Amino acid sequence: MSEAKPIGERGPGGSVPFPIFESATWAFENTAELEAYLANPSSHYFYTRYANPTNDAAARALAALEGAEEALLFSSGMGAITSAVMTFVGAGDEALALRSLYGGTLRLLREVLPRFGVRVSWFDPADALDAIRSASAQAKIVYFESPTNPVLEILDVAAIAASARERGLISLFDGTFASPANQKPLALGVDLVLHSATKFLGGHADVVAGAAAGSHALVDRVRATMKVFGTSLDPFAAFLMHRGMKTLDVRASRQNESAGRIAAFLAEHARVRRVLYPGLPSHAGHAIARRQMSGFGGMLTFEVDGGLDGARRVIDRFRVILNAPSLGSVESLASLPVLTSHHGFPPDEMRRAGVTDGMIRISVGVEPVDDLIADLARALEP
Repeated sequence: MSEAKPIGERGPGGSVPFPIFESATWAFENTAELEAYLANPSSHYFYTRYANPTNDAAARALAALEGAEEALLFSSGMGAITSAVMTFVGAGDEALALRSLYGGTLRLLREVLPRFGVRVSWFDPADALDAIRSASAQAKIVYFESPTNPVLEILDVAAIAASARERGLISLFDGTFASPANQKPLALGVDLVLHSATKFLGGHADVVAGAAAGSHALVDRVRATMKVFGTSLDPFAAFLMHRGMKTLDVRASRQNESAGRIAAFLAEHARVRRVLYPGLPSHAGHAIARRQMSGFGGMLTFEVDGGLDGARRVIDRFRVILNAPSLGSVESLASLPVLTSHHGFPPDEMRRAGVTDGMIRISVGVEPVDDLIADLARALEP
């Protein structure tokens, strides 16, 4: 399994798309070849739960996008997150975690880890550095994201990563919302970046996948967990993810531009209480976002009057934007966080995370932006 160029590498026989190796297992010429594999696993493929040529090609592409030594693919974003977190913490350890994370990650940290003897200490965005400095000797990881889902708070990624390294903690970062087209967490000092590749990396709402990228040493440790958990990605899904990454920069450029125009339109609309988008100069994290992001992303959230009833009325009137609980697709998608990513969370946790009943999260697609603005204007009419 030799090194190869990312994205545009030729497949076997010179194929342009890298082919799908939909094979569960690989045969050996003889026992000597098997023994050579056992001594050097890079010499041969063995079993797709361990490695697969299609998956490896897509992983090389992601590693190149992230500027990572190595990347690894998973059956879902939560498969990647769970495998990574469980690699680095165990009974008696402590995990430091941002309070305003994606809902699935919150459930893992809040409901699952304590059952395995892992203590989780929570911090708010403004308290991240203090939380790391005061962490106990049992602390092993810091888990955070920026921009956050769904309120798009901006954290100083480089400062948090540096503080974690000073304390000997491994920093795990969810890079899904920005994607490597807009932000390079590893270049900012993060140890391991995680993705729901279902979103911007795949980009077409037709694949469920996850990914991790970082140093050879850390990825190898996560790979060992992946093999046991069985969270490896199917080769056909890896093929679709690889295809999506080839157009990531093109899609992100369009989505960034459209999201900026939509945010500016919503910020001036009389029926919109507030707009959360880091590209707006009024955003509290705008200065940090300008420093650490190359683009402000295709995600924005806005709040309307009337609570959940008001938000429901607006989202139900969309004709171009689809009501769907995901993001990162070429289609524009809208969701109500209180009914999707944060459904069922206690009111005090919702309040601490800044999530309100009147919020609508928009994942901007690649449709003509004038059509999207017209759709929003119609939905917001009295």
